[in-house]
Amino acid sequence: MWWKGLFLFFFPSSCLTCGKKLNDHREILCLSCEYDLPRTGYGENPDNPVNQVFWGRVPVENATSLLRFEKGSVYQGLLHDLKYRGNKEAGLYLGRLLGLEIKGTAFAQCRMIIPVPLHRKRFIERGYNQSEVISKGISQITGIPLNGQILKRTHFHSSQTILGRLERYENVSRDFALASWNPEIHGLTVLLVDDVVTTGATLEACAGLLIEKLKLKVYIATVFCA
Repeated sequence: MWWKGLFLFFFPSSCLTCGKKLNDHREILCLSCEYDLPRTGYGENPDNPVNQVFWGRVPVENATSLLRFEKGSVYQGLLHDLKYRGNKEAGLYLGRLLGLEIKGTAFAQCRMIIPVPLHRKRFIERGYNQSEVISKGISQITGIPLNGQILKRTHFHSSQTILGRLERYENVSRDFALASWNPEIHGLTVLLVDDVVTTGATLEACAGLLIEKLKLKVYIATVFCA
């Protein structure tokens, strides 16, 4: 609409990393900063480090991440903007990049995208589920439908960043449940999406529930891996 162009004339958006002015409000990074993103290059390689996180823990089909999370990097701000500064556009942008990464691979053969759910208390604090926003971006590129009503988070935890893998898994292993039952999804191949994978405890718990209860074949994709 005309007023959007007028708004951008007076209040142009800026690249989140270098501050360069952008021509499109839907953009988050300039072309130079997007080119320099710390991409993993994992693709659908089954021996990639993210997939190895789940070996012997939960039988997922494959797992991958788009970017390496480098603490102190200028790109760390992308995740912080999404999770703590209310920047949903950053999530859509990252989701679209992830969608482009998996398009044409086995991941894109999934019939449904399931975001890792957020506890109601955290949802009220944040106003949205960042994993669902990322999933919307993936869906825009791949055409895979999104369903955020399959899983729910039943317990709330404060930050777990200082916990190890086993401690995290003990914390979250019973935190998730099926939010609804739809016999039509039984046995489908699905894409489980989260913003970042560290120890893999949260994704392990969600994937295990989907595989055990619904007999789903689960692929996992995240924007960042730490």
